[in-house]
Amino acid sequence: MTRQETLAALMQQEPLDLLVIGGGATGCGIALDAALRGLKVAMVEKNDLAEGTSSRSTKLVHGGVRYLEKAVKHLDRRQYALVREGLRERGILLKNAPHLSTPLPFVIPLYRWIDIPLVFSGLKLYDLLAGKLGIGHSRFLSRARCLERFAMIKARGLKGGILYYDGQFNDARMAVALAISAREHGALVANHLEVTALARENGRVAGARLCDRLSGSQWTLRARGVINATGPFGDRVRQMDDPEAAPIITASSGIHIVLDKRFAPPETALMIPRTEDGRVLFVIPWQGHALIGTTDDPAEITEHPRATDKEIEYLLRHVREYFDISPGRDDIRATWSGLRPLVGDPGAVDSSNLLRDHLISMSATGLLTIVGGKWTSYRKMAEDVVDQAIKGFDIHALRPCQTHRTPVAGGSAFHPEADQQLARNYGLAADVALNLHRSYGDRASTVAELATRGLGRRLDPAHPWIEAQVLYAVREEMAQHAIDVLARRLPLALVDTAATLRAAPRVIGLMRGELGWDEARCVLELDLVSQRLNIAL
Repeated sequence: MTRQETLAALMQQEPLDLLVIGGGATGCGIALDAALRGLKVAMVEKNDLAEGTSSRSTKLVHGGVRYLEKAVKHLDRRQYALVREGLRERGILLKNAPHLSTPLPFVIPLYRWIDIPLVFSGLKLYDLLAGKLGIGHSRFLSRARCLERFAMIKARGLKGGILYYDGQFNDARMAVALAISAREHGALVANHLEVTALARENGRVAGARLCDRLSGSQWTLRARGVINATGPFGDRVRQMDDPEAAPIITASSGIHIVLDKRFAPPETALMIPRTEDGRVLFVIPWQGHALIGTTDDPAEITEHPRATDKEIEYLLRHVREYFDISPGRDDIRATWSGLRPLVGDPGAVDSSNLLRDHLISMSATGLLTIVGGKWTSYRKMAEDVVDQAIKGFDIHALRPCQTHRTPVAGGSAFHPEADQQLARNYGLAADVALNLHRSYGDRASTVAELATRGLGRRLDPAHPWIEAQVLYAVREEMAQHAIDVLARRLPLALVDTAATLRAAPRVIGLMRGELGWDEARCVLELDLVSQRLNIAL
């Protein structure tokens, strides 16, 4: 279904069972869960799918080693339960999205003998809590084995380390896969479609006023229930319902920097166990580069937050403390900042101590809101909110929750080594074939077929993304702007800012031919790319 067909259906649709506001991890998960249960559901997103928080994570699928430490130290049952739930959901995500996720070994370097038994016992508990969904066993590494695994770390004073396992995934493509899966199971999904007001019947929320941000068209969509899944912006939608509603969301900013691959080995990540303010940092191999993050500071809630010089220097300073090679500003290929929506006290000084749990609430007029949580637990959050919606809105579902056993788009027939066959069948370079395989799973051949029709050229010589992916993003993945492609259908903008600027004119040219843009629109698209990259052309 094209976007225009989706909008037409939204304009003509009989009242829906559910309208979901927000196209991030939680909103996409809710749309899929509801559709699989046989409900009539629509999901709308003001910007692009996963444009905010959900594409700006540390790319980890994890139970939360840091949360477990707090649970043990403070005998905190809620933190303990959160870790246990996260580990279960980690296993489900790795199973349901095998093309977009993978287990990843982490090394924790230790420089005091006393830390070794403490950290090792904690991580063995982490393994135990994962149960049958565990993905690897933690073990002690000698000093020599630590340096074999992660040669960049500082050798002086190193006593040894602990190896443990968590998961890594492509967050933006995961959100897109969830949205496509929801659409294929009957949900109506539209990005760049804004809720400007809530509609009411007999004093109850019964739909929303929608505005297409591309055409300006407006109309009212009716629904038996409306779910607010807008992440950091949840309070804004709550205040559409009740202008006097007290805020329940506190935001923290998490920035990341990307360095070239010499700062991380290709198959092992590093956890920096303790910073000057008691937090943890990660150095992770990602897309052939080194991803470093994250900060965790109280922040104002705003669209497209920027990484500050202070935050960037914070990350570089701590990496220098643990590395024998010293990264500088010139080594940075890209930076980005995201907001975490935390349920807690807006006046809290230290946002790192706020619980990463989720809260579901229903207003007196029937607006159902979900806030908080983390990417790893998106599926459980969606299950909980759809359960609540069925009860609260008196909706009949045809089936119980199915998402624990439903692969996302591209995951049903995924084979781990199919990239080699893809390269042979379509004459693709090995890195290009692997990129298609890990981005589209069992649908990679469709993109590869496009590549054989004169669209196999790389968008930038240094990276594996190709022209065929641009057209596929427009035709099959709802991309409407060049930055939708460059930052989320492909993560180029989060990997290499300079390469993104080089690739932007070609991406815009391909989209112009597909969508019929005029010259003025092309100029606007290039300007939008520069704005999102925070670069003046």
